Amino acid sequence: MNPSVTVFAPSPVLRVLVEPSASGDVEIHLHPGGQGVWVARMAARLGARVRLCLPLGGEPGTAVEALLRAEGLEPRVVRTVGPSATAVLDHRGHEGEQDAERAERVAASTATLTRHEVDDLFSTTVTSALDSGVLVLTGAEHERVLPADVFGRLAADARGQGVRVVADLSGPALEHALEGGVDVLKIAHDELPGEDGDGEAEAGDVAELLRRAGRLRERGAGTVLVTRAAQEPLVLTGAGAHRLEVPSFTAVQFRGAGDSMSGAVAARLAQGADELSAISTAAAAGAVNVTRQGYGTGTAEAVEAVAQRVRVHRLD
Repeated sequence: MNPSVTVFAPSPVLRVLVEPSASGDVEIHLHPGGQGVWVARMAARLGARVRLCLPLGGEPGTAVEALLRAEGLEPRVVRTVGPSATAVLDHRGHEGEQDAERAERVAASTATLTRHEVDDLFSTTVTSALDSGVLVLTGAEHERVLPADVFGRLAADARGQGVRVVADLSGPALEHALEGGVDVLKIAHDELPGEDGDGEAEAGDVAELLRRAGRLRERGAGTVLVTRAAQEPLVLTGAGAHRLEVPSFTAVQFRGAGDSMSGAVAARLAQGADELSAISTAAAAGAVNVTRQGYGTGTAEAVEAVAQRVRVHRLD
């Protein structure tokens, strides 16, 4: 058992948030962001040692690295020629909305990687994963960031060396990761791929969701965790289908809940938990996250308290 987790995070972003203050002035906050960062944050809060493999460049990259280290994460940085992505969000005039994503996006930049930077990020991630219990694959901001086959090679090489792989992916990145093999896949119901002619699966259509999850298992996913927005998650394992009964709380915002779940699964698997137990903790982490404005946040104490109330119901 190795309680460390490696997170592959190809699209970090420096988030600059402008908010109104109680005094009538403004507050300006800087946060490291992106899916991989939010996943890593929750894994670390649950006690895992987290190595975050990511590309960083320019002034935004310098700021992101410093902020990550201040959180206690271990960034494994690949230096890039171009600057890291940055998003400036103005929350003034949106006082009634607590979700920062509903603020005005004043400006945003994106980042792509050169061929050599992709090679360096791949090598850095594999090297870190070999000394970890779990590798988490998180997605890129857009398909131009790096070739999708990188996800398949990372999954195959990690699993070939006995490292468990957790994936939080969709689209072409998911297709390639399945070819390499995934131990636990977390996916939203509206991202479940169907067959030709199928539309988007409805959150309430349990039979269809499990059918699509079953096809993902046939293609290389060991266990599939399907999130359904405000509805209860579904889990399909080799032993059957399950529904997770999770305590419900008043939601501040839903963004980051799925990332919290992926981070929690990885942390608990690295710490030796069985998959259903790890997924129960993940469901609790997602429930806690929606009560908070920060993405991928929540204390270990809160998550553990909620996890004690999660119930797993067999569906077949």
